[in-house]
Amino acid sequence: MTKTALVVGSSGIVGSATAARLLSDGWEVLGLARRPTDQARVRPVAADLQDAAATARALEGLTPDAVFVTTWLRQQSEAENIRVNAAMVRNLLDGLRPAASVRHVALVTGLKHYLGPFEAYGKGVLPQTPFRETQGRLDVDNFYYAQEDEVFAAAARDGFTWSVHRPHTVIGKAVGNAMNMGTTLAVYATLCRETGRPFRFPGSAAQWNGLTDMTDARQLARQLVWAATTPAAANEAFNVVNGDVFRWSWMWGRIAEWFGLEPAPFDGTVVPLEEQMRGDAPLWREIAAREGLAEPDLDRLASPWHTDADLGRPIEVVTDMGKSRRLGFLDYQATDDAFFDLFAELRADRLIP
Repeated sequence: MTKTALVVGSSGIVGSATAARLLSDGWEVLGLARRPTDQARVRPVAADLQDAAATARALEGLTPDAVFVTTWLRQQSEAENIRVNAAMVRNLLDGLRPAASVRHVALVTGLKHYLGPFEAYGKGVLPQTPFRETQGRLDVDNFYYAQEDEVFAAAARDGFTWSVHRPHTVIGKAVGNAMNMGTTLAVYATLCRETGRPFRFPGSAAQWNGLTDMTDARQLARQLVWAATTPAAANEAFNVVNGDVFRWSWMWGRIAEWFGLEPAPFDGTVVPLEEQMRGDAPLWREIAAREGLAEPDLDRLASPWHTDADLGRPIEVVTDMGKSRRLGFLDYQATDDAFFDLFAELRADRLIP
């Protein structure tokens, strides 16, 4: 490869980590977003993927070898998720077609491939855990499947290889991201410390007591680049998690300790973060003004709805990584360290005090 990459969603949690990894590996990086942020050594490409003509104009003259699709837009229903997000992938790949430069497209989806979309999340008949890539699609509408189908069709038409990557909940930094558990928990812990409220686990007994895993954005980025440059990984779907498992009954105490808090006892009652943090926006503005924080808007930092969806699941979720390991991807990341690294970065960047 001539090592030019287009990272789609370059300002998000996964996109920014992927851009950083590519740069460290010597790639030239183009960063596409609706409103690109200032990222060192990333050439910004502004495009709204919902607009096919505008996307084609924005991509004109670009010749990436590899494309990393790390973005999606949340809609009010799964039918709308399918319509909008499938069209975004289609418009992107159609816009890149005239240059005929693309050799590989990597698509990031997630464990909703196995758990179902938000409208039916963790319900009905689900595959047995640990989730494995050999488990087929659920018999339910899912925008992940629609995105995959767009990639598969374009690959068959245009001759590039593809990979699909299915992380569990991603730990990483981005402001204004729709799914951001790490920063949400950091903000929640800060609010608990400020007010003296108990640092209370918001989720289900199944999540508190059961085994689970997570995905550091840096781990995902490493797998994305590995798949794009490893011939044996072509045209395959891969789970990607950190490589450890834990129980929230342990991790909650680890997070509390980092913030100097005592974890509240858990009695099995679900008390969602959306409920606990409702009305905290004015308080966060006060904290931000007093501490000189960079983002006073609580809604741009925390996504309680998504954290509640993950921590409230009634089933244990563990992910198998055997497929990519057999092909040579052996990277590992301790999940508590992933949280701690993120918290330290948020503090250094004045996003939390």
